[in-house]
Amino acid sequence: MTSPVLVGRGEELAMLTAAVTNAPSVVFVEGEEGVGKTRLVAELAGVVGHCQPLRDPFPYGVIFECLGASAGKLTGRLGAITGALRPYLPELADRLPPAPEPLGDPAAERHRLFRAVRDLITAIGGLTLVIEDIHWADEGTRQLLRFILTDQPPELSLVLTYRREDLPGGTTLGRAFRPKRSTHIVLKPLDPDSVRSLAEAILRRPVSHEFATTLYKRTAGIPLVVEETMHALRNPDARLLDTVEVPASLREAMIERLDGLPTIARGIAEAAAVLGVPAEIEALSAIAVETQARTQQAITKLLEAGVLIEPIQNKYGYRHALARRTVYDSLPGPRRQELHLRSVRVLSRLQPRPLVQLAEHCKRAGLLQEWLRYGEQAADTAMDAGDASTAIELRCALVSEPEVPAADVDRLATKLCQDALAGLHQHEVTAQFERLLADPRLSDEVRGEVQLGLGLVLVRGYDEIDRGRTEIELALPALAHRPERALRGMAVLAMPYLGTAPLAEHLVWLRKVEECLPDAPSVRIALLANVLGARIHIEGVIDELTPPQADDPESTRQLARLYNNIADSYSWVGHYRWAARFLRTGLDLATRSGAPYIVGTAEATRIRLDWLAGRWSGLDERARQLAEVYEHLQPVTAELYLVRGWLATAQGDWDTAVGCFRQTGLDAPESAIAPVVIAAFGGMVSLLLARDDPEGAACQADIGLKVLRRKGVWSWAGEIAGQAVEAYLKAGRDEDAHALSRELATALISLDAPLARAALTVCRAHLGFETFEAARRHYDSLGQPYRAAQLAERGAMTPEALNELAAQYEMLGATTDAARCRHLIRTTGGPVPSRRGRRGYGNELSPRELDVARLLAAGQTNREIASALFLSRRTVEQHVANILRKMGVSSRQDLIS
Repeated sequence: MTSPVLVGRGEELAMLTAAVTNAPSVVFVEGEEGVGKTRLVAELAGVVGHCQPLRDPFPYGVIFECLGASAGKLTGRLGAITGALRPYLPELADRLPPAPEPLGDPAAERHRLFRAVRDLITAIGGLTLVIEDIHWADEGTRQLLRFILTDQPPELSLVLTYRREDLPGGTTLGRAFRPKRSTHIVLKPLDPDSVRSLAEAILRRPVSHEFATTLYKRTAGIPLVVEETMHALRNPDARLLDTVEVPASLREAMIERLDGLPTIARGIAEAAAVLGVPAEIEALSAIAVETQARTQQAITKLLEAGVLIEPIQNKYGYRHALARRTVYDSLPGPRRQELHLRSVRVLSRLQPRPLVQLAEHCKRAGLLQEWLRYGEQAADTAMDAGDASTAIELRCALVSEPEVPAADVDRLATKLCQDALAGLHQHEVTAQFERLLADPRLSDEVRGEVQLGLGLVLVRGYDEIDRGRTEIELALPALAHRPERALRGMAVLAMPYLGTAPLAEHLVWLRKVEECLPDAPSVRIALLANVLGARIHIEGVIDELTPPQADDPESTRQLARLYNNIADSYSWVGHYRWAARFLRTGLDLATRSGAPYIVGTAEATRIRLDWLAGRWSGLDERARQLAEVYEHLQPVTAELYLVRGWLATAQGDWDTAVGCFRQTGLDAPESAIAPVVIAAFGGMVSLLLARDDPEGAACQADIGLKVLRRKGVWSWAGEIAGQAVEAYLKAGRDEDAHALSRELATALISLDAPLARAALTVCRAHLGFETFEAARRHYDSLGQPYRAAQLAERGAMTPEALNELAAQYEMLGATTDAARCRHLIRTTGGPVPSRRGRRGYGNELSPRELDVARLLAAGQTNREIASALFLSRRTVEQHVANILRKMGVSSRQDLIS
C-alpha cells in the first residue's frame, strides 16, 4: 500500500528532471531518513546503486555494481585501458579488451582504474547513474567520483542522495568539491496539505480533515512514516491515530506483515535484520540455519509481503533502516546474540573479510577479544585506504569500552593519537582524549602520548591554542622515553603563528628540534613540515628542498603536510610562485592519501592565493562552503573568513566584512592564528578608511601592530603596514606613521619577504619618500592585480585612466572601487561611459541593479548602499524599485527571504 504518484515534490522533480536531461550534470539530493529521497529518484529511468551503512574499506563497489547493471546499454567502442576492469566486471568479460600488464605501483594502478571507469561510462553513452546514501560510501568511492566529475563524460547524469547528519566531515564527496554543473535539492518534510494528499493517494479515496490533521501531527510530515502509519492502520480513522505513536506504527506494520508468514520466513527476516546489509541467499540461509531451497522460498514470500526488497541484484534486505530496526528490536536478547554469532561465522569465511561488519557483530555477540581484533584490523585497513573517518570512529569505540584490558587500551590509544590529526573529528577526539587521561587503565607511559595528542588537536580548535600548547609542554616530560614523539610536540611549539609566545620562545623549541632530527622517514618528514614552515615565516625563504621519500601511507600524509605547510608559509611572505608549486603537489598528495584536515588547510591557502591573484569568480561561495565543512578547525576557517572579509569590503558589504573579520579572532587575537588576525586587522583598517573613519582605522591598526610586535615576525607586516601608515597620517598621528615605516625597514634588512617589502614601499609612498607608481609596480610583479589597481588609482589624473581602472575593478568584482572611480570622473566633469552591454535589459537586472540587489539582499539600507556605490539616495531608491518589480516581490524583506 504505497502512493501510486509522487506527492508534494513537483518543484523538486522538475529541478531533478531538468538537470538529468541536460547532461553532463550532477544532482545532490539531500534529506533526512524517510523524507522521500528514494521515492523522488525512482521517477528517473536510471541505474541505481546503494551504499551500505557498514562501510568497509573496499573501494568502488557501488560503482562496479552500477556499471555491471549497465552492460546492456554499452554501444560505444571500448579503449584498451578498459581492460583494467576485467577483474571487477565479469558481466562484460566478453566485451572488455585484455587486461593490461600490472604497473607495480598502487597509485598508478588506481589512476589507470579510474581512467578505465570513466572511459567505460563514456562508451556506454547516455547514462543516468543514481547512487543512494552516499554518506555511507567508502573513501575510495568518493575519490573515484571526484575523478569522474573533474572531467565528466558528456552524456553522464549523476544523482547522489545523502543524509547531511551522517556525512563524514560534512561533505558529500569527502572534501569541499563542487562540480561545474551541479544542482542541489533539499527535501523537507511534507506540509499538512501534502500529507493529506499522500494519505488519499495511498488509500485511493478521500480522508477527513480531522484524520489528515492528526496524521500530520503523528508523522511530522515524514513521507516514510506516513506510509508506514497507513500500512499499520489500513483504516483512516482519526481515533485510531490517537492511540498510535510513530515508532509503534512502524513496529506494528512490520509485525503485521510477519504474522501471516511461515516460521521459516520469520527466521530469514530476523537473520536479515541482524546482518544489517543486503545479502545473498547463501549467507541468509547459513545465518538462519536453513537449506538454500527453503530460504529461497521464504525470501519469495518476504518479497511478496513487502518485508524485504532486492536493492541489489540477488541480494535481499530491508527497504529502510527503520523497518530493519523494528524487527531487530523485537528479538529477545539471546536470539539476537545467537544470530550475531552466526553472522560472525558466515562473514569470517568471506574474502576479503568485511572487517567493519565483523567487528560490529562480534561486539553485539559479546565476543570482546574478537571485536578488538576485527575492530583494530578494520581501523588499520581504513587508515591504509585513506579513510581516516572510519578509523577514528572505530578506535574511539574500542578505547571507550570499559571491559577492554589495559594493555589493549594503551595500544589502541597510541594508534588513535597517530590517526586523529588526519581526520576532522575535532570535538569527538578531544572528548575522547580527555576521557582517556582520566582512565586508570592507561599507563603512565602512554598517558604522555595521549596528552600530546590532546594538545595537537586543541591547537587546531577555536580559543584553544594556548591551552593546546600548555598540554603539549606538560606532556614532554612523560615522553622522555619516546624522543620522536617529544620532538613532534616541540615542533608544534616552534610554530610562530600559534599562541601568544614571542618569537624568542619559538626559536628555542625550533633549535631543539633541528638539532635532533631523526632518520626515520615518516617522523623526519613530520618534523620538517613544522621546522621548514617556521623558518619560512621567520626568515622568508629556505634552501632548495630535496623531496623526502614516502614509502608508506603515514609518510605520504606527512609529506602532504610538509608540502602544504611550505606552500602556506611562502604565501604569507609573498613568494607566490613557490607557494603555488608546493601547493599543487601537497594538495594532490593529501587527497590521494586520505587526509581531510590537510586537504582543508591546503584548500584555504589556495582560496587566499586566488584572492590575491584576482581570481574572484565564485570565491566567496567556495570559502563559505569550505568554512561549513571545517567549522571547528580554526587554522582553516580563520583564513577563509579573512578572504570573505576582503571580498565583502571590495564589494561594499560592510556588515558582512566586519562579521567575517571578527571570525578570524579580532576579539581575542591572543587565541588566533597570528598572521591571519594581523591581516584581518589590516582589512578592518582599509574598511574604516573607506568609510571615512580614520580614528577608528588607527585604533584597529594599533591592536594589529601590537600582535605583530609581540610575535616579532615582521614578514607578516605585508597585510597591515601600508594601511596602518595611511590611517595614522589621516588621523594626524604622523610620528606613529614614520616610526612604523622605520621599524619595518629595519626588520626587513635580514628578511626575504617580498610582500612586506612591497608594503614598505607603500608606507614610504604615503610619507612622500617613494612614488605610488613604484609601489604599484612592486605589487604588479607579485601578481596582485587588485592591490596594484588601488595604487594606480592614486596617480590616475584623467577620466580615461579612471575609467580604465573602473573596468579593471569590475572584471575583478570590486564593485565599490569601480563605483568610486566613476564617482571621481563625475565630480571632475568627465564623461562616464555607460556600463550597458546592450540597449535594454527588459525584466533582467542591469549591472548596476545587480550591484544594488546584492547589497540589498545583504540587508543594507538605501543610505548604506548609496555610500558603498557612490550614488545618491534618490538613485538608489529608483534602482530598488526596479529590482523589486523585476524580481516580482513586493518588499525588501521578500527579496532577502
